[in-house]
Amino acid sequence: MKDASRPVTLQDIADATGYTVNTVSRALKNKDDIGRETRLRIQRVAREMGYVRNYLASSLRSGRTKMLAMIAGSMTNPFYAILADLIQREAVRLGYSLCILCSQDDPDTELRAVEMAISRQVDGVLITPCSFDSPALSQLRSSGIPFVLLSRFQEGTRDDCVYCDDEEGGYLAAKHLIETGHRKLAMLSFHQVVFASRKRFSGFRRACAEAGIPDSDVHYGCVGDPDGVLSRLREWIASGVSGLFSFCDVEAWSAITLLENNGLRVPEDLTVVGFDNILGYIGFPKPISSIDCHLQEEACTAIDLLRNRIHDPSLPPQQVMLPVEIIRR
Repeated sequence: MKDASRPVTLQDIADATGYTVNTVSRALKNKDDIGRETRLRIQRVAREMGYVRNYLASSLRSGRTKMLAMIAGSMTNPFYAILADLIQREAVRLGYSLCILCSQDDPDTELRAVEMAISRQVDGVLITPCSFDSPALSQLRSSGIPFVLLSRFQEGTRDDCVYCDDEEGGYLAAKHLIETGHRKLAMLSFHQVVFASRKRFSGFRRACAEAGIPDSDVHYGCVGDPDGVLSRLREWIASGVSGLFSFCDVEAWSAITLLENNGLRVPEDLTVVGFDNILGYIGFPKPISSIDCHLQEEACTAIDLLRNRIHDPSLPPQQVMLPVEIIRR
């Protein structure tokens, strides 16, 4: 009889079901060479006995922990929360667990997060770096642990990455505003985001140039504090700006709230287009048109890239750019 003070083992389940330890092990891993009814019976008995797989022992045997780490800015931003949820679903489907760490967009915090992931001996890391000269990236490269950049791309590097077509996103946002009658436009960002800010404004300006809008009627602002944002928005509206492209949906909603709390109307005084299409995943009371960067596809692609790198470190750099589209609301 099993000692109730110790964890349930594969041998205990084998004794209870009459199958060999090897059959039990393969059934619990859902291997196809074990019949479905046998698998289900063994899995049911394992649950009833309170069996919990010992991943530490498995990692010692295989040399892999089956754990991945995701290092992102902050889960207070729904973009990262949605992406983390999608990545976790895909990781679990493929037999991995996911450790989620937040950098708060601070280089020192990001470095500590990387060091923690390395200390936990994760098989791979998914990271949205604060900057391309981040010490966290240097640490990852020197550690030899496979990693993939999320929503970031840096020319001339050998890092695997998956990102959306930021320039096309900016282009589509401006084109939408122009097609709805706006001729004086602006793009607003609360802070500079490596690679993405520059690319989105580049596409934004290209659409304006194609429409014959002079540079003097195309504005860009990077403002961090709410008072500064409100002041800049009022300045633009006073100068005739009627169409705004916000770097992301969260910042778009923040700008809309500032405007409406101060007596201005959206879209009557200013039409706002966002980026990320968060409304495609969670509900917000204020619908806005937004650039959809296909987060589900990004999550699946990122996991695929990381698994490929884990299993074959000699692969050439894998850099995947995903298409975007505008969702009109």
